[in-house]
Amino acid sequence: MSKDIIIEHAVKRYGNLTIIPDLSAQIRNSELFTLLGPSGCGKTTLLRMIAGFNSIEGGTISFSGQVINKIPAHKRNIGMVFQDYAIFPHLTVEQNIRYGLKEHKVPKPEADARVESIMKLTKIDIYRDRLPENLSGGQQQRVALARAIAIHPDVLLMDEPLCNLDAKLRVEMRGVIRDIQKEIGITTVYVTHDQEEALAISDRIAVMNRGEIQQIASPHTIYTRPYNLFVADFIGHSGFAYAQLKGKGPVRTLDFGNGYSVEMDNIKADAPEGRVIVGIRPEEFCVSKDPSRGFKSHISKSTYLGKYVIYFVDIKGVECPKGEDDAEDVFEISQDLGTATSLLKVGDDVSFEVYPHKINVFDAASGVSLIEGTSHEE
Repeated sequence: MSKDIIIEHAVKRYGNLTIIPDLSAQIRNSELFTLLGPSGCGKTTLLRMIAGFNSIEGGTISFSGQVINKIPAHKRNIGMVFQDYAIFPHLTVEQNIRYGLKEHKVPKPEADARVESIMKLTKIDIYRDRLPENLSGGQQQRVALARAIAIHPDVLLMDEPLCNLDAKLRVEMRGVIRDIQKEIGITTVYVTHDQEEALAISDRIAVMNRGEIQQIASPHTIYTRPYNLFVADFIGHSGFAYAQLKGKGPVRTLDFGNGYSVEMDNIKADAPEGRVIVGIRPEEFCVSKDPSRGFKSHISKSTYLGKYVIYFVDIKGVECPKGEDDAEDVFEISQDLGTATSLLKVGDDVSFEVYPHKINVFDAASGVSLIEGTSHEE
């Protein structure tokens, strides 16, 4: 029976080193919840705390109201899928799946039925007598998934399960995982550092950094309405520029200081006038119909990506936060080749405007979004 997971003020320390200082989250029953963040942000540590492999130095973790802090890992009724598959090399596909059922003392008739059902669900029944060495990476991962869900766990935990697969197989397997998770309806916590993977399969995503959750939201919200500058910068590609937020009332003005300004009708009512940081994604630019308006730009290089071309653009007269490479005034702009009537070229001088309802505006001091309706958690 699937369960929800409530994490309240969880703390993880190793000696004097605090990995997770104070983390709270609610993972809903039957959802696919992804922990996403850069290496070392604490996502795998948190997963291992849920699993019972890591101790908890503070706070509580509960499964549907039952605190599990002191329950040993083998009694938490979880299924676990690791990045290295961790299937037994000396056992066949069927024997690997059946192993957990023996450990749980499931009666043979029921075990037989479960094994058949799970192998068909994961489409590995034709490989039942093969050893892992005779399976592809994707097939081995299906075996690992089948073994994890055969025991009917309350919670399924997956730690970078696709990181050892090639790019094409990763895309295929993330669809398999998503479909199977929805069919069996089990609460799943999925760890990855791959943004595209997280956006493709998740019901909700928790973006983590330095042991703290920056935002919990649907993939669409995480991408289009990041809660703060970290999320905006980590998810996808954004360029950032300073601007002045002016005026009061329902319609405000963003003044970029280069003669270009845009009106905004979705700024929080209590947002003060003053300096802000504007995040602009490549698809949130458009070529200005009036060359005298917008960002005066020079296309320095381009990258062809099949359906899209990405242009790297030097923008003139706008103050931008410095990045790690000090290329503070370089923005990425995308052009959809399926709808474009003419292509831009390296060396062109072009004026670009932005779509005001798509861009994001952040407080320059706190880095928190000033867009109405944007929240830390949904």
